[in-house]
Amino acid sequence: MKEIIKQSLANTYTYQEYRALVKRLLEEGKSTGPNQSEALTNYSMLNDRRMKRLDKTVKITEQTKQEIEKIETPQTWLVITEGWCGDAAQNLPVIHKMAALNKNINLKLVLRDENLDLMDLFLTNGGRAIPKLIALDNELNVIDTWGPRPTVATKIVADYKATHGVLDAKFKQDLQVWYNKDKGLSTQEDFVKILQKTSLKEV
Repeated sequence: MKEIIKQSLANTYTYQEYRALVKRLLEEGKSTGPNQSEALTNYSMLNDRRMKRLDKTVKITEQTKQEIEKIETPQTWLVITEGWCGDAAQNLPVIHKMAALNKNINLKLVLRDENLDLMDLFLTNGGRAIPKLIALDNELNVIDTWGPRPTVATKIVADYKATHGVLDAKFKQDLQVWYNKDKGLSTQEDFVKILQKTSLKEV
């Protein structure tokens, strides 16, 4: 596992580099990843606009700030993502703003489809769901993981699947509306709970 993680860390982007990559690919009419389609490009374009807005509007709560600032040992937050992923677009700006609060956190982003060996170490219910955050100490030990959605959104998705069997286009649109209303608070609440119940801040 550590060797795969080490190899993936050599292929990472900073948040700013990732945002620039997505934007550059869009100028070429492309999305991230080996599979290219008009639909994926359109999702990426929409997500780029979402992230631009969220970069300006996301607010970190005082409670979240206090917990993040308690982290005393350097660690890496490695996030598996892709530009076409709606959940990633909604959560990455929040994660970026949290990580920026503490110099001990090194946020790195890696593309899923270029790092499937890494992705397959961190499946969600057997699926390659993203975004997936892996918190690592300096020895590349996994401290904790998060993703692909806030706990509240995960329950919303599970309830809908149980009733309707699949996540249809209307639901996906409704989920984005939920994200817009939530304003990143549920993601922050998840991280606060992780920090309070684990040794993530005391590695």
